[in-house]
Amino acid sequence: MFKVSYPDGSAKEYESKKSVKELIADISEGLERASVGCVYNGVILGKHDFIDEDGTIKVVKFEDEEGKQIFWHSTAHLMAYAIKRLWPNTKFAIGPSIENGFYYDIDLDEQLSTDDLEKIEKEMKAIVKEDPVFERKVLSKAEAEELFKDEPYKIELIEDLPADEEISIYTLGDYVDLCRGPHLEDVKDIKAVKLTSIAGAYWRGDEKNKMLQRIYGISFPKKKDLDEYMERLEEAKRRDHRKIGRELDLFSFRDEGPGFPFFHPKGMLVRNELERFWRDLQIERGYGEIKTPMILNEDLWHRSGHWDHYRDNMYFTKIDGEDYAIKPMNCPGSILVYEQSMHSYRDFPIKLMEFGQVHRHELSGALHGLFRVRTFTQDDAHVFMLPSQIQEEVIKLIDLADELYNTFGFDYTVELSTRPEDSMGTDEQWDMAIEALKKALDSKEMEYEINEGDGAFYGPKIDFHLRDAIGRTWQCGTIQLDFQMPQSFELTYVDEKGEKQQPVMSHRALMGSMERFFGILVEHFAGKFPLWLAPVQVKVLPISEKFEDYALKVTKELSDAGIRAEYDERNEKIGKKIRDAQMERVNYMVIVGEKEADSGKISVRDRDGNERSDVELADFLGELKEEIESKKID
Repeated sequence: MFKVSYPDGSAKEYESKKSVKELIADISEGLERASVGCVYNGVILGKHDFIDEDGTIKVVKFEDEEGKQIFWHSTAHLMAYAIKRLWPNTKFAIGPSIENGFYYDIDLDEQLSTDDLEKIEKEMKAIVKEDPVFERKVLSKAEAEELFKDEPYKIELIEDLPADEEISIYTLGDYVDLCRGPHLEDVKDIKAVKLTSIAGAYWRGDEKNKMLQRIYGISFPKKKDLDEYMERLEEAKRRDHRKIGRELDLFSFRDEGPGFPFFHPKGMLVRNELERFWRDLQIERGYGEIKTPMILNEDLWHRSGHWDHYRDNMYFTKIDGEDYAIKPMNCPGSILVYEQSMHSYRDFPIKLMEFGQVHRHELSGALHGLFRVRTFTQDDAHVFMLPSQIQEEVIKLIDLADELYNTFGFDYTVELSTRPEDSMGTDEQWDMAIEALKKALDSKEMEYEINEGDGAFYGPKIDFHLRDAIGRTWQCGTIQLDFQMPQSFELTYVDEKGEKQQPVMSHRALMGSMERFFGILVEHFAGKFPLWLAPVQVKVLPISEKFEDYALKVTKELSDAGIRAEYDERNEKIGKKIRDAQMERVNYMVIVGEKEADSGKISVRDRDGNERSDVELADFLGELKEEIESKKID
């Protein structure tokens, strides 16, 4: 006998084992038809899996994250079956679900093309019509090795398993795969599939191994869902920050420095505005700005723990025969600033902020525009606090994050990430730190997910996931609580009794990195920056050369008032000048012709095509300043 508990607190007992399908049907036949599986005691199960132990059940549909994992993992197997039928000599590696769909890594002598993706899709649809079912079997290690003797990648995975471990396989028609599952009950649920791309991928991510072909795809239970997804994908391509960065001349990448971005003058205008805004906001809240060296000796990184936990991502150099590291993080430098003075309990909290450039080694295949680079500037801050101040200071950090993200129109979700396997410190310290973050979030009545095992090696963290204008999510900000580095560096302060005590330290980067946040903003606004951020706020467009003097006068008055204004001196027709300014996403165009020159007024057109005439320049300036100061966003 076993007891199944439900999210609403109710429970039911069963005398013998039951399939997930039976347990869900026992709740509701309609729910069973709509579901794809469940999560039982934290484990994702398919509807044909069995349960015979006490636990809590959460039924999942495709709309749930776990439901998508079941659906997309099943589609990866369906794709593999189709590939096997089309190219029987294919050797298969792994085929997991991922955040947006699935992929399968294959070893095939023939290089597949995008035309081949259509062939595979067609074959997948044919298989679905045949309606094969997923069947699970359990084998011994020896049986599995015999079954997969002609599949070298599967054999390598099997060899990594303990000798006495039972190994599960799934069959789908004639296709057999090494797999833990879970899978859909019926492949007919897969009604819409799109294979999106082919890429190269080293086996197990190791450059020393063979390069395989990785086929990406996505699937849905309804064609309508796929159509909407493909529309979002096309919109994402239009918003690609690399494309817009080239069009607006914001930044570039060169072969001479892969992963090292070059910011151009217009890009620096945007970046400097971001930095100025963020610096001022923090200074208002009691932060002091610091600047720490980019290169520090190796001993420091041993003390901080980075040598043991982060060495493979670091760059090294020698100076006067001694070993040094280029900093991958700013925290040790901030700690050295703290150490320069004796501190009393009255000094706390001590808030140190830094726009600190760091360098981290990334594999060339992982580089992606401004989103994954080898050098970036963190909007780092380290708050040193008394243990009694933890909750209050974490709440202030959460409030600061909220103000930052609201400025740009971002919604966001929150995760609390707990202790990873590779970590420093005692259980007691970790429990205290995690509980402190939970209390701060609970006091703000914030909804959050627990992300088990994804904390930093020195402490748990709160992560902020931003949702942009087309519904994508980005992990940006983080607040990390750290009992370890203050201990490693023997940081102290003098308490009320004149005794030395250890402070607590928080690490905080809410933009995350200036480069990545810049790229997210480019895509969020599709290059149409709000006025206060725009590299060119106004373009003055004379209808002909006859009105050059008045156009230059207007441009000067705008520039003298602090507006980023440009004068279009080209000998082009006004229609082309307007189209070009719109392509450049310029917020406002001031059009100057005979009427404007005679009246001393201007005509104004915004980038969406709305026009006004007979506008007083002083009134227009007032409107611009108000829009800039309010940081208005469309």
